[in-house]
Amino acid sequence: MHPEVVRAETGSCPLCGMALEPLVPTVDAENPELREMTWRCGVSAALTFPLLALMLTGLHYAWLEFALATPVVLWGGWPFFVRGWQSVVNGHLNMFTLISLGTGAAYGDSVIAGLMGAHALYFEPAAVIITLVLVGQVQELRSRAQTSSAIRALLSLAPKTARLVRASGIEEDVPIELVKPGDRLRIRPGERVPVDGVVREGASSVDESMVTGEPLPAAKEPGARVTGGTVNGTGALLMEAERVGADTLLAQIVRLVSEAQRSRAPIQRLADTVAGWFVPAVVAVAIVTACVWGFFGPEPRFAHALVNAVAVLIIACPCALGLATPMSIMVGTGRGAQAGVLVRNAEALEIFEQIDTLVVDETGTLTEGKPKLVTVEAVGGCESEMLGMAAALEQASEHPLAAAIVAGARERGAVPARVDGFQSQTGKGATGTVDGHAVAIGNAALLRDLGIDAGALAERADALRNDGQTVMFVAIDGQLAGLLGVADPVKATAAEAIGQLHRDGLRLVMLTGDHRATATAVARRLGIDEVEAEVLPAEKAAAVKRLQGEGRKVAMAGDGINDAPALAQADIGIAMGTGTDVAIESAGMTLVKGDLGGIVRARRLSQATMRNIRQNLFFAFVYNLLGVPIAAGVLYPFFGLLLSPMIASAAMTFSSVSVISNALRLRRLVL
Repeated sequence: MHPEVVRAETGSCPLCGMALEPLVPTVDAENPELREMTWRCGVSAALTFPLLALMLTGLHYAWLEFALATPVVLWGGWPFFVRGWQSVVNGHLNMFTLISLGTGAAYGDSVIAGLMGAHALYFEPAAVIITLVLVGQVQELRSRAQTSSAIRALLSLAPKTARLVRASGIEEDVPIELVKPGDRLRIRPGERVPVDGVVREGASSVDESMVTGEPLPAAKEPGARVTGGTVNGTGALLMEAERVGADTLLAQIVRLVSEAQRSRAPIQRLADTVAGWFVPAVVAVAIVTACVWGFFGPEPRFAHALVNAVAVLIIACPCALGLATPMSIMVGTGRGAQAGVLVRNAEALEIFEQIDTLVVDETGTLTEGKPKLVTVEAVGGCESEMLGMAAALEQASEHPLAAAIVAGARERGAVPARVDGFQSQTGKGATGTVDGHAVAIGNAALLRDLGIDAGALAERADALRNDGQTVMFVAIDGQLAGLLGVADPVKATAAEAIGQLHRDGLRLVMLTGDHRATATAVARRLGIDEVEAEVLPAEKAAAVKRLQGEGRKVAMAGDGINDAPALAQADIGIAMGTGTDVAIESAGMTLVKGDLGGIVRARRLSQATMRNIRQNLFFAFVYNLLGVPIAAGVLYPFFGLLLSPMIASAAMTFSSVSVISNALRLRRLVL
């Protein structure tokens, strides 16, 4: 429950006393804490039932009660007394402080009273309380194990073996640990993809829903990327391994979810503040209760004082308060991972609910990020020669538009030549020398820097931009040579997702380096509220900051690499990933599929998780606010009602299990 507590072995948390959780759950790992608590619970229950039978029949045999209760309290409840003592030593009072005080007082008083021949003994309540707390611990540990079911489900996706194709053509099954980058692997119909890589031969459809959340299988042909853990359809594939072991997308998702589940949401500070004062306050209330009943209560005064003080201590255990937030975070982040929404930490999950403005990049976020060359126009010369020189220059560039030009040139039979002196002009274009000619390709800003007039092509460029194309001018030896138009198709899911985000009350802002006319055309088609175009990468963070200065709560969605400064400046950054290229480390949230539909799912996840946390906190607070006064006896003067410590123990157990059960509802959340 506390991220700052890390131990090499199993045991209890020195802050809250609850069992420590493994950093990364395993598929078949046995829980030693659950095994021990189950054994203690079974033995304690077997000894407690005869005690209850004696109490119900009205028979009292002091030594028999002592003999039955002592193993339950001293052996069955030993872990609680140890943790209670540790809480005092560490200065972090917790639920086990109250349990050990309550049961210790009841048992100790009964031992002394029995030795003195008194008839008012409280062995039954002490034993029943310990047994009920053990029952609660067993139920809690089992329920907490279910909160990690999402990680275990992800871990189970990784196949144990892979079918390795040797250079000689011989195929054999090898342990997945022996697969290396560059190995060729056969994926037969119905098998899981063993590691991340690229398809080299064959065609099939692959079910990627377990990592992307998308229900429809994705078609795979040579050159397509595949992700480890996904399921091949009816075709056979031959793939080349690229990422193995801890570098696979599946391994990174498991690591990210594990870290997110250990993080603490800002709302947890409220529970921490209350818990810091809660236990001392409850001890004080128990003392006051004992004094009031001891001095002013009906006879037997001492018996009433002890029973009601113990009831206060037991019912007020703050375990539900401590579990309220972490349980919801654990289940929520796991559910998000199953839907392709990776949450880096609990704070991001909480903040996303408060977002009122979503800033999106254009390329790769609203569009496919796979632009294609559609227009080639030369000025008084050969289009093939102009295109060949432009493609030669763009070969050295990593920009997506450059790749589209190079591919388009090859499709048209233009062979790129060798380039020298390549220089990239950030946000403008590139320059270099091709076959002894000075070549420049870029936007109007680059032409102005070079002192070249766009001339008659300026009007043609505006027309293409209004049609949604990105236009780049080509200059050779200081003269305008032509223009190239590249179109990047809008993602099929973008319009529907934007409509849903609008219905959720978000304002959408497009932030792009593209020409204003092109950006406006895309924004108009999709219904974007605001457009900021021709923005250089370095200026995107300033644009986000300006929106924040207007009082907006801003989320920024981008590719997680070029947009890193803006992602960091935003209240929450959302990295739009695609397959194994997902930029997991770059933002507060990462969408594996990389489309705006993932933002809709992330929004629903954030809202549902925070709603669940508030329900848990409300239940925990109200439970204690009502339970403590009742246990103290405020209803006795009016109705003659007192709360038995045994019933208080059952209620305390119920509160913890209720909080966990409510959190587990998030596993069925429809995203």
